[in-house]
Amino acid sequence: MSFLTRLLFRTTTNLHNHTAVSRLVPFLAKRFQSSSLHPQTRPHYNGYTGDETTSFTVPAADLHRFTEGPNTDVAISRADFLQMYDDMFTIRTMEERSAALYLERQIRGFCHLTSGQEACCVGMESSLRRDDSLITAYRAHGWSYTRGISVKGIIAELCGKATGCTKGKGGSMHMYAKNFYGGNGIVGAQIPIGAGIAFAHMYNKEDKLCVTLYGDGAANQGQLFEAMNMAALWKLPCLFVCENNKYGMGTSASRAAANTDFYTRGDTIPGLRVDGLNVLAVREATRWIAEYIRAGNGPVVLELDTYRYRGHSMTDPGTTYRTKEEIMKVREIDCIKIARETIIDSQLATKEEIKEIDNKVKKVVNEAVDFAIASPEPDLSEVYTHVYSKLPYTVRGREPGEEYVVS
Repeated sequence: MSFLTRLLFRTTTNLHNHTAVSRLVPFLAKRFQSSSLHPQTRPHYNGYTGDETTSFTVPAADLHRFTEGPNTDVAISRADFLQMYDDMFTIRTMEERSAALYLERQIRGFCHLTSGQEACCVGMESSLRRDDSLITAYRAHGWSYTRGISVKGIIAELCGKATGCTKGKGGSMHMYAKNFYGGNGIVGAQIPIGAGIAFAHMYNKEDKLCVTLYGDGAANQGQLFEAMNMAALWKLPCLFVCENNKYGMGTSASRAAANTDFYTRGDTIPGLRVDGLNVLAVREATRWIAEYIRAGNGPVVLELDTYRYRGHSMTDPGTTYRTKEEIMKVREIDCIKIARETIIDSQLATKEEIKEIDNKVKKVVNEAVDFAIASPEPDLSEVYTHVYSKLPYTVRGREPGEEYVVS
């Protein structure tokens, strides 16, 4: 955990010191985003045409402390739906190629794949503003892409190359972009930081919200409830999102939590549970919630009911605690499969047009893999960059008078 992360964590978990927080968090938020470690990004847009909207019916959300919820009849244009399909298929293809690269030992260390959960990041991002903030846990590749990082930047980072989005230093869990405070490797540690970012938006009187993501495996962390309590007291513009993929590492949610209705666990904070495999349902719920939060109503808890196909990480086969039949059953309602069938059945695109998108995406990902493999590793001179603010830096040793100079 970096110094900045530790400092934000300590600050946002000790918010009774109001003066310190009010001065420090906005400063850190601006400093964090202006660093060269977090390049300016833009959304992926492929110029699909068709502004006329088509209506679809999506499953109703489960509600907690709300008397009404998002619309079940939603409208979307051909251009937007094709872009969302493109984004989901890009993330899936990128993740499956990353799995192959891991087995080839081109990717080392931790590698947590998003396969199966693409509707969560794509659906939410389509209803967020580019200047909204977002922070997540370590299953961050999909969010890195929807926040604007290129496929080349992500795969090169996974391979530890200098051309990666964090110059080969972050790997799978630590990618950053404009208004994206990254993946975080410590379970639940990003949650109080997300509350701090939301506090900075409120303090600076910004019309922004912070999406603070965590998984069902982190849903029993004490720091989650501390952050929620502070967010509720101060009506922070924070959207707490539980991506419930049913397993925290190898433990099912039902074995780890006495209450698996995670959207209700904000106590006085209102919540919703949405079908996280339906990209249109996620999109509409996010639009509705963002409007609620921007109106000054305070935080909301959103549970996305989703599923991951692969194990917790690439070192986990994912079959010792669940059956292959269970995985195959979910694949029948796969988020990309459902989106593809919905587009074709509604005549927004033909099978041939979808095939063209698939082939284009595969070409982009293949080129990114070639780019990453051909890219150089970071130079040794970069080892202390973004670690110490000034060089030379003196590090105290274990014994009195013992010092080491980093230059």
